[in-house]
Amino acid sequence: MSDEFPGWHGTTIIGVRKGGEVVVAGDGQVSLGQTVIKGSARKVRRLSPGGYDVVAGFAGSTADAFTLLEKLEARLEATPGQLQRACVDLAKEWRTDKYLQKLEAMLIVTDGDQLYVITGAGDVLEPEHDVAAIGSGGMYALAAARGLSETDHTAEEIARKAMAIAADICVYTNGNLTVERIARS
Repeated sequence: MSDEFPGWHGTTIIGVRKGGEVVVAGDGQVSLGQTVIKGSARKVRRLSPGGYDVVAGFAGSTADAFTLLEKLEARLEATPGQLQRACVDLAKEWRTDKYLQKLEAMLIVTDGDQLYVITGAGDVLEPEHDVAAIGSGGMYALAAARGLSETDHTAEEIARKAMAIAADICVYTNGNLTVERIARS
């Protein structure tokens, strides 16, 4: 038997921007090794720091993600309505702080206009083609959403269909979705 901890897996988060709104959807699966520990985790959340709505989805360690969400919320309270600045400040701190460097999570955040992926490598990425995805099934969902983005489907329909495709392919992704929609401000 291996002495290594098998590691937590699971989650797919997607953000789709189309038609004046952004939808962030995430599945509910948390797995430990080859075992599903929970199928209904809520990994997409609405924040309202400083009176401005922001939707965030996370992949990776839940405790680490909550730490990052708290930091992001504090940054947004200090700079209300300035999502890009808050994201860049968070990424800088995450990259340079010895404690935060150990956090294992990624975030997708949006205010209904801007859409970003934030990583521990100091990246604040604005996706091309108005689709961002992270997590175990992220690349499957990304490919599906990119293919669906040229159709007449709404942002929510694209996100839901892409997540269904990812759940059919990735064993660490399920179809129990949390979906948050936010319109441009």
